[in-house]
Amino acid sequence: METELGDERDGEVVVVGGGVIGLTTAVVLAERGRRVRLWTREPAERTTSVVAGGLWWPYRIEPVALAQAWALESLDVYEELAARPEQTGVRMVEGVLGETGLDEVDGWAATRLPGLRAASAAEYAGTGLWARLPVIDMSTHLPWLRDRLVAAGGTVEDRAVADLAEADAPVVVNCTGLGARDLVPDPAVRPVRGQLVVVENPGIHNWLVSADADSGETTYFLPQPGRLLLGGTAEEDAWSTEPDPAVAEAIVRRCAALRPEIAGARVLTHLVGLRPARDAVRLERGALPDGRRLVHNYGHGGAGVTVAWGCAQEAARLAS
Repeated sequence: METELGDERDGEVVVVGGGVIGLTTAVVLAERGRRVRLWTREPAERTTSVVAGGLWWPYRIEPVALAQAWALESLDVYEELAARPEQTGVRMVEGVLGETGLDEVDGWAATRLPGLRAASAAEYAGTGLWARLPVIDMSTHLPWLRDRLVAAGGTVEDRAVADLAEADAPVVVNCTGLGARDLVPDPAVRPVRGQLVVVENPGIHNWLVSADADSGETTYFLPQPGRLLLGGTAEEDAWSTEPDPAVAEAIVRRCAALRPEIAGARVLTHLVGLRPARDAVRLERGALPDGRRLVHNYGHGGAGVTVAWGCAQEAARLAS
């Protein structure tokens, strides 16, 4: 009986962390036949991931070459999911990447992104590139991931973890994002604060991302069902999750300079999220003190949604 029980437990995995990285990793593992339990400190609807703007593009993530490869693997999945946007929250939407030229995507993404073209001066005041990219509505996508996990036989448990060794499975996958700073502990993980303003959409159908060369500020607006997301900020080592009214006013002002109709849009809410930044994503295999397998998958900065599926597939391989 002990041998049978041991064999039965060999396929068990506990994934710690219920954001987009943890949920996607749990889905991939479960659909590969593993018995997966996802432990999350809070429901998906209250994780940092739900604050994400949801545009597919490797932003503030290192190392760049690996991030681009993970992003392309994820793109394959998102293109399939975009066939069912109401269920998955994924849509393919056209927009302009400001301060980006064809040469900057030629080495890694140009062949995977048909329809790339330079923006005209009338379309964008500066160098810009039109692209058709996935835009993910996280308020729909995260619950859909959770349902897909359960459909594959996985379970979700609301459980705070003080030590990864608490996870009672032969394999533990650490997808705790910023929480890894204390849990591992890993002081290399630090917050990059992002603030968004959510407004009624005044009729904007395309997204836009614009970077100011002098200030380094990135301004963007992203159309989501029933609303328009305005951003953004990237404050290093800032821990506050309270919206700053002055920052919100500046975001609206910068977005309205690009599309004047945004100035009169009614504000619906304010959002703040802390991106789990690191000098490099930690996606590697290790061991718990008692020898059980431990896989780390955290530190994705501002690109967790973008690389989620590629990183999940690698984490699943490391867990095997």
